[in-house]
Amino acid sequence: MGYRNYFAIMFFLLFLSVTTNTPCKAQLSTKFYDDTCPNALRTIRNSIRASISRERRMAASLLRLHFHDCFVQGCDASVLLDDAPKIISEKNALPNKGSARGFEVIEAAKAKVEKLCPGVVSCADILTVAARDASEMVGGPSWSVKLGRRDSTTASLVEAETSLPSFLAPLESLISSFKVQGLDARDLVALSGAHTIGQAQCVLFRDRIYNNGSHIDAGFARKRRHHCPKNEGNGNLAPLDLVTPNSFDNNYFKNLIQKKGLLESDQVLYSGGSTDKIVWEYSRNPKKFKSDFAAAMIKMSEIKPLTGHKGVIRRAKNRKNIYKAFFTTGANYISESSRVLA
Repeated sequence: MGYRNYFAIMFFLLFLSVTTNTPCKAQLSTKFYDDTCPNALRTIRNSIRASISRERRMAASLLRLHFHDCFVQGCDASVLLDDAPKIISEKNALPNKGSARGFEVIEAAKAKVEKLCPGVVSCADILTVAARDASEMVGGPSWSVKLGRRDSTTASLVEAETSLPSFLAPLESLISSFKVQGLDARDLVALSGAHTIGQAQCVLFRDRIYNNGSHIDAGFARKRRHHCPKNEGNGNLAPLDLVTPNSFDNNYFKNLIQKKGLLESDQVLYSGGSTDKIVWEYSRNPKKFKSDFAAAMIKMSEIKPLTGHKGVIRRAKNRKNIYKAFFTTGANYISESSRVLA
């Protein structure tokens, strides 16, 4: 009997040493919720589709929200956290303040999933799946999403201020900021193609349409000035793609070639630099753009995920209430007990 206990203990310790040293990405799986919440993805998809049906612009907002989450601390849903005694929300960062949208859409999806499977599906995974479903809803590509991310209990205002690319960033700065996240120049151009949908505030492109000279099409600049006065209307909106603003296609790249990029950080992708050839390729080959966009979204969605015992499963998307999770031999087998972090 003693030998049996000895071998049982040794097997358990060996198992722990293997599971706790497994790389984060290896723990993500497309089947992560198959046993614990089999209807999670369908529930999220239906909720996201309903929201985009009410407001098509929301697709762009959800893609941007996922991007702004992953570039700060990794894909951990930190962007969703509100201010709290020990948290300064990333929503206060300049790239997010007054422009980040879609929080209520993620909250609605989270609430529906919580009714099905309390304390199982993370906000980080919901953000990731929502971005994929948003793309598909407006004619963009779909892709398989690996799941199993957990939620952070912290946010970083400083990192949100410094890691998110500026709308005024030159090309080399953009390439550098993406490289830090493990993304290359092709990923940069492909992900920028998300600007084929959505809108931007006047304050972000005013200087470009009034002072950019030869780097912008004169007729395009003149037309944009109608809704973006020189000294007022900071919040006035303009579509990033004037031709097909609500459809996910490759017109964004055609616009860049014609010097009709709305933001400076868009137009620098086609301005005599190293990414010109990629922009040209995507302008002529929409299938290649969509394929590369999907691949880049997968890469981005796997930036520094919290997995295993790291992080928590939040009960609400914007607060650090959690279900404490105890993992057994299966990555998907979870026993929950509710608690609230101090």
